[in-house]
Amino acid sequence: MSNGFIWSSADEPHAARRREMLRTHPEIKELYGPCSRTKYVCTLLVGLQLSLAFLLRDAPWWLIVLVAYAVGGVINQALLLAIHELSHNLAFRKPWHNRVFGVFINLPVGVPVAETFRYYHLRHHIHQGDERFDTDLPTEFEARLLRNRASKLLWLSCQGFAYALRPLFVHPKKPGASEITNLLVQVAFNVAVFYFWGGKALAYLPISSLIVMGLHPIAGHYISEHYVFREGQETYSYYGPLNVLAFNVGYHNEHHDFPYVPGSRLPKLRAMAPEFYDGLLSHQSWTATLWNFVMCPSLGGYSRIKRRVERRRD
Repeated sequence: MSNGFIWSSADEPHAARRREMLRTHPEIKELYGPCSRTKYVCTLLVGLQLSLAFLLRDAPWWLIVLVAYAVGGVINQALLLAIHELSHNLAFRKPWHNRVFGVFINLPVGVPVAETFRYYHLRHHIHQGDERFDTDLPTEFEARLLRNRASKLLWLSCQGFAYALRPLFVHPKKPGASEITNLLVQVAFNVAVFYFWGGKALAYLPISSLIVMGLHPIAGHYISEHYVFREGQETYSYYGPLNVLAFNVGYHNEHHDFPYVPGSRLPKLRAMAPEFYDGLLSHQSWTATLWNFVMCPSLGGYSRIKRRVERRRD
């Protein structure tokens, strides 16, 4: 296993590929813009998750955890990936509509993430691999920890905490008015769920969010997207069936190349310009990606491409 990150002096690859793709396939621009179905799918998912919380209000804990893993976690991961879509303004034409709707679909997640995620995720796109601004990168502490199978397995099971806490150490920011609003709305909602449905109904929601970010097939996308499985390749796609449950986030090279294209149209993007993607390594299974990450000695926290850039005011 490497004793350090993979350092690159080159720019991130997506801007250059985007320019070349638009030069040869200008029709790609026809795919830009929001997907009108997103708001309806998300509203349905919110209603379904809240219905499950209500039905589980008096259930035994073992059943709550089982449903959270098998169903609720999948729903909340879909909502988190919908928040990802909304951070790129891909559900409504007006940016503020996307932000308000993001706070709404955040409710079943149990913890306020929509506004904070938006801030850090957009910087991940602009500063991919930047050791300070890209909080998707594991820290030096995490990388040192992920050096054997047991520690990688433990880290994966607690990955949700790592993603939530990492920005506080890497690139902390003072909460803005939108983040405070997101927090207050979420707290008010949680209090209402606890008051009317009880503690078990409330607990089911964040349990669903956390359990699916650990040892769960859909959690494979966290590892598959940017951990280096082929020397020199920085971003990886997955074209398997779980994309149906994940707003096509598996089309990750395509997403980074064109963040203005909603997930529902990313397969069309790939079909328009297959010559740009056929030569890239892609993952066949998110479950296999997790297995390989744990079992392969050459993979770990240092398996990420980083770049040093001139410090900018942010």
